[in-house]
Order: sequence, then structure tokens, then C-alpha cells
Amino acid sequence: MSDDREALPLADVRVVELGQLLAGPFCGQLLGDFGAEVIKLEDPDKGDPMRQWGREKPYGISLWWPVVARNKKSATCNLRTREGQELVRRLVARSDVLVENFRPGTLERWGLGPEQLWEVNPRLVVTRVTGYGQSGPYAPRAGFGSIGEAMGGIRYVTGEPDRAPSRAGISLGDALAATFAALGTLVALHARQRSGRGQVVDSAIYEAVLALMESLLPEWELAGYQRERTGSVLPNVAPSNVYPTGDGDMILIAANQDTVFRRLTVVMGRPELADDERYATHGARGAHMAELDELVARWTATHQADELLPLLHEGGVPAGRIFRARDMFADPHFAAREAIVRVAHPELGQVPMQNVFPRLSATPGRVRHPGPELGEHNDDVYRELLGLSDADLAKLADLGVI
Repeated sequence: MSDDREALPLADVRVVELGQLLAGPFCGQLLGDFGAEVIKLEDPDKGDPMRQWGREKPYGISLWWPVVARNKKSATCNLRTREGQELVRRLVARSDVLVENFRPGTLERWGLGPEQLWEVNPRLVVTRVTGYGQSGPYAPRAGFGSIGEAMGGIRYVTGEPDRAPSRAGISLGDALAATFAALGTLVALHARQRSGRGQVVDSAIYEAVLALMESLLPEWELAGYQRERTGSVLPNVAPSNVYPTGDGDMILIAANQDTVFRRLTVVMGRPELADDERYATHGARGAHMAELDELVARWTATHQADELLPLLHEGGVPAGRIFRARDMFADPHFAAREAIVRVAHPELGQVPMQNVFPRLSATPGRVRHPGPELGEHNDDVYRELLGLSDADLAKLADLGVI
């Protein structure tokens, strides 16, 4: 089956994806979005658990699977069998990248560790996504995204100050680790052009989260400052908060810079506030954050959101609604930039999903098809790519390998 990827920037890259759930597969999704041929190997009985995950399941079908498995091929393979492991070796001999997110040591127990795979293909990039990385005392532990978020620091600073740390509402740790894994994969492929050899890309969820934590570490060691949960505000940065409107909506205004705050005071009809010593400087506004937020909130509450936002935009003040899915579908900017695409699905019809990002001007990525059926591409992978005969395939099926 051709999925019209020849013109895409990674069309010359073949990826074997062994991972399941989210951290490894999202890495494969990102590579596939830009044209890599991603061959996803799944357990013959149930496949990737993501086929069943997700809260809403019209027709009993996961709405997560069409997104995370988009642009991939699905072939069944029991990795715990000698025959399945041999299929992996034959595939990596013809591939550029292997992506996996098993607990460290699993591939090695199957005879599929990097050193063993490099004997088959020394140019192979082995991308490994785990909770704690491939080394260190915690490496053997089971690691999920939520634990990585906690250890990496983002859970502690997320939520309201008087409540327990909160989840962000998405699988942030898994997605971050996968994104860094995809970045590392591309870097390793670039390095291979000079060295001629592959290498291991080691992406740990907790370190991917840690990479986002700004100046948290030097703040503690050099200044003795411990970041805490602050809810919707930035400490000592005002006004920058969520404010109510007269029609029960909420808008976010970020007018903390001196020049922008002055613009806000003009829109509010209170230009004198910009020269008030309590609000005239960044530091002063931070020190009087609570009273300034209350002042802005009293003003926003006298306007409806549809009336207020144009005033702020025309006045050069950054402001916007807090979008939900329904807002995204209705928004003209989303439409103009085609941030949402609809992809034909054999049972669900047109499935909306987020478009490929980032955008490339000359060779943009593209969503070519949604997540495939289990084993949909067994013939493509085993018959056409590996050259197995009907008798070979029948034997492997009888053994429960494919």
C-alpha cells in the first residue's frame, strides 16, 4: 500500500516501532508525520493497549488510536518468541531506526539489545524511552509518565497553592519524553552521516520534564528559593491572570510589561494607573499583585467577552479565551492555519485531529491515514519487504508469531 509519502522530508527513513501505550508510539507518530515509514510491531492477540484506551469509544473504537498511530503500518509480531525476534533482526537490517519503550534490559533478554542489533546493522539508531533512563539506580523500576512528572518537578508546581499537586490534564511526561526522543533520533541520524554508525538515544521521562523546569535548580541552590504552586498567576508578575467577564466567561490577560500595562490602562479608561507608584514598575505591580488583579477583574466583569476582547486586541494588549475543543473548531485562526484536519476512517467517517507540527515551508508533514487495523500491513512488511513466502507466513501464523 502506498500512502503517498515520497515527497515528505523523512521519506528515506524506515522506523521499526516496538513500543506501546504512549511514550514510544508518540515518538513514532512524530517521525511518521514527516514521512518516515513507521512499521509498528504489535502483539498478535491484542495489539497496542492504546487501541482500547480513551474515555469516549463510539462504535467501541478508541478515539486516541487514530491519532497516535496515524501514518504507521501495523504488523503483528510476538517478540517473546525466537521466531519473532528473528523477524525483528531481519527488519532492522533494512531499517534506520528502532524505537522502543520497554523497561531497561527487556530487549537484551530477547537478544535484541543495541550491541546485538548493530551486528546486523551498524548504522541503526536505537531510540529508547523509559521512565528513568538506561542507567542509574532507578533504571530497572517500572516508570509511567505520572511518576516522571512528579520526579521531574512539574507536578509539585502545578495546581492551587492550598491543594495537592495537580495533573496537567494530558499525558505531559510521556509526550515530552517522546518529543525529545524524536529530536534525539533526528540528531543521531544527522551524526550518522559523518560517522557512518548508529547510536543509542536515551530519553527518560523525568529528564524530559526536568528540561522544562526553567531556573528551578539555580533558584534553590544559589538563592534558596523553592518554587511553589501559584494557581493561575505568575508570582510577582502582574497583571497576568484569568479574569471574569460579565457574561460568565473567562479571559486571560497578560499585561505585565511596563509598556503593555500602560496600554491596558488606556483601554480601561484609567491611564493614571500607569503612573501610580503602586503600579508604575514591574516590581511595584508584583508587590501589589492581589489588589491590581482585583482592580482589573472589577473592570472586566463589566464587559461581555465578545465586546472586551476586541478592545484589548485593538489596544495591543495580549488577551484571549481559554479554549476548549468546541472553541478550537469554531475559531477562524485555527481554520485559516488548518490546525485541525479531518482524516477518513473506515468506521468512524471523518476523524478530526490536530495537524502536523511544526510547519515546514517547503516540505511540510502530512496526515496521510489514521491508525491502522491490527496486522493490516502484514503482507506489506513480511511478504514484500522481507520476501517471506505463503508457506513461511502460514507457519509463523500457526506458531502464534504473527
